Amino acid sequence: MPRIGKQIILLLSDCLLLLLSAYLAFVMRLGFVFVPTQTQIFLIAIAPALAIPVFIRFGLYRAIIRYLAERAIWPIFQATAIAALFWVALVFLMESYGGAGLPRSVPLLYWLLSTVLISASRFGAKWLLRSAEASRAYTSTALIIGVGEPGRQLATALRSHSDTHVIGFVDPTGQLSGMDIIGLRVYDIERIPSLIENFGIRQVVISEPEIDQKQRQELARLLGRLPVSTRILPPIADLTAGKYLVSALRNIEIDDLLGRSPVPPDVDLLREVVEGRRIMVTGAGGSIGSQLCRTIAQWNPSCIVLFESSEFALYQIERELRQIAQCDVVPVLGTVANQQCVEKAIRAHTVDTVYHCAAYKHVPLVEQNPLVGIHNNVFGTLNVAAAAFETDVERMVLISSDKAVRPTNVMGATKRWAELVVYYYGTLAEKAGHHKSFYSVRFGNVLGSNGSVVPLFREQIANGGPVTLTHEDMTRYFMSIKEAAELIIQSGAIAKSGDTVLLEMGDPVKVRDLAENMILLAGLTVRNADNPDGDIAIEVTGIREGEKMYEELFYDPSHAQTTRHPKIMRAPKGQKVAVDVSKSLDTLRAAMETEDVNAVRTVLFGVITF
Repeated sequence: MPRIGKQIILLLSDCLLLLLSAYLAFVMRLGFVFVPTQTQIFLIAIAPALAIPVFIRFGLYRAIIRYLAERAIWPIFQATAIAALFWVALVFLMESYGGAGLPRSVPLLYWLLSTVLISASRFGAKWLLRSAEASRAYTSTALIIGVGEPGRQLATALRSHSDTHVIGFVDPTGQLSGMDIIGLRVYDIERIPSLIENFGIRQVVISEPEIDQKQRQELARLLGRLPVSTRILPPIADLTAGKYLVSALRNIEIDDLLGRSPVPPDVDLLREVVEGRRIMVTGAGGSIGSQLCRTIAQWNPSCIVLFESSEFALYQIERELRQIAQCDVVPVLGTVANQQCVEKAIRAHTVDTVYHCAAYKHVPLVEQNPLVGIHNNVFGTLNVAAAAFETDVERMVLISSDKAVRPTNVMGATKRWAELVVYYYGTLAEKAGHHKSFYSVRFGNVLGSNGSVVPLFREQIANGGPVTLTHEDMTRYFMSIKEAAELIIQSGAIAKSGDTVLLEMGDPVKVRDLAENMILLAGLTVRNADNPDGDIAIEVTGIREGEKMYEELFYDPSHAQTTRHPKIMRAPKGQKVAVDVSKSLDTLRAAMETEDVNAVRTVLFGVITF
């Protein structure tokens, strides 16, 4: 039935109850049932006409009876009192014109009776509706964490349009514990385990987007030990017209448990850097390169050139982009090891922006194959930068890594060399008076990228374990791949040529905590000394060659400058580079020609001790 229909029924019910209250007030005063006089009939009949406008003013017809809270008695109490006063005022007015009087106790009895009957009708209807609701064949029971508007909307949707029985709310702050909200009890967070056991709850929903990362981590740990599935409600901006639908719920993911809070992208920055541009992405089929392409495609570029050495990866990203991009998508099969190939692609498609993602990033593999890693990461970057310098490219962006800071492995060292190459060409462009920008973007690990720990842990968990760590206390910085791509693009409106741009990564995360959270999110338990019957064990295998216990984003944090974006910092080119990059590249190239790995490593690490 439409909402207005229910309100009309409630209003008519109130009219009858008010008539009954007025008549019974006379009966109780006189002590017997009687046939009312003409004046009494008028006073009884006028009672609803005086009261209903007051009821409307007090919002008695706005409440949803099914979810009526106990505190709704107070507005009923006030409304009936004012209605009774209006009734008395009418009687005094009639007396002043010679009308019949009214026993003083009748208005008081009328107020008491109307308060009781109006309240009883509403709460009686609520009880009947809830009884009918309780008799439904629910397939699931749920507990909602969060008592704000999102949680209330979700509870209403679940109770009205699903087979899920909502037990109540949990207030993470504890301030509203013991209260009722839309007819549901609010519990303390410590009650979660007993509620799950007593009510057979099978689903817990985190409804508050403002719950911080630390609270989410604590909740994930608590809920991961309990026999429930945990889901999360996206922020209101992610939902059409702000309406929270049951279908919008998603499983809580590892991204939700990072030690950082993502910031929505600045639309103006994205448009400034992308709209109408002809953009080339090297390594377009890789994890970061492909996400960059997806993000760029959303902001109306003129053309996206996909430069990739893997035929299959190029085929996949081209096919995907053709379905979502409203611009030209050009696949180019080529390698950054060939400068002519890179330059030809840039000239053929009049590229004005280059994102250089192509690199070998897997630390142990590059450590075992240093010559190939150097050839691709250092001299490949040199080829891309040189091609950008010789053509009409306006912006060349290197995707770097936090492993470039005080590197202890070949991969990190090659990334630092790549930063120096980009710095060098930024300096050349400035000296030549070219309006070109060469800069690097440095950040930590992205979740889900090829070769990262997240897909490895996920595979190990799927295979029944064990999950392997190299050290108990190892920490890393993490961010979602989507946010990383957005920040890389936005940095183009902030960075100056020669800069190293640093993405704010939040707090470092212990890799062991990450592994435990992933096990818990999979609905499993960690097998350890305290829980020998757990599902998945965690094993420590020992630190690999070149691996660091922790990563850094800065050589010298004092040189980092804030920008107009809260998650983007600059290490400007004013920070002195204490090497002759051109001469060092010649030395490294000569060492590479000898294929003497030890000699190459000596040169590689010899110029980056800053």
